[in-house]
Order: sequence, then C-alpha cells, then structure tokens
Amino acid sequence: MSDLIWLSEAQMHRIEPYFPLSHGVPRVDDRRIISGIIFVIRNGLRWRDAPAAYGPPKTIYNRFIRWSRMGVFNKIFAALAAKGGKPEQLMIDATHLKAHRTAASLLKKGLFPDVSDAPRVA
Repeated sequence: MSDLIWLSEAQMHRIEPYFPLSHGVPRVDDRRIISGIIFVIRNGLRWRDAPAAYGPPKTIYNRFIRWSRMGVFNKIFAALAAKGGKPEQLMIDATHLKAHRTAASLLKKGLFPDVSDAPRVA
C-alpha cells in the first residue's frame, strides 16, 4: 500500500520533546504508532482497520487514548501552532454537525481534561 502516511525524521524530531518518558518496558516504535494514529484519524477508519504496517491496532488505540488523556497531543498541537507565527489569513468554517444527546456525558466522565471540571479517569 503506497498511500501510507509516515512521519519524517525531521517531523519526529520536532515532536519528540513532548512525548512522556517511558517507565519500565520501552515503548514500541513511536514513529510507526504515531503515523498509524494519524492515518486512522485522517481516513476516518476504525482502529481495527489500520494497516498492519503500523503495528497491532490495539497498540495504536491504547497509545492514542493514553496520550490523549495525558494531554500529550494538545501540547504538541499548541507548540506547533505557536511556532507557526501569525497567520496571514483566517477562515471560518460554517459546518454544522448534530451531536448525539449522550455526547455531553463525555465531559462529565473527564475524558476531555482541558475543558472538563470532572475528576480525571484513571
């Protein structure tokens, strides 16, 4: 499959400082797993539909969930956005999506620590 997404060494070097330290057992190849996360999210796939080249889908999913709860991706996005400078052009997206009535319960469960006052899920 030639349309797989792989982060370059330069891209990995820019985001590595924001990765949490590995305690105990060393993590699986970060580049492979992060590239798998990007591929799944970009293409709107289920985790189990990730190509085998990225590793086991369970590993990709677990890393995404764990790092999301820790705020790792928020820190990476904020740092990359800050380095980008002031944009020359701003755009407004008028897309409207109707959320299911149970979507609000995610805030109560603490799955989004940046916007939720609920205690964090362990």
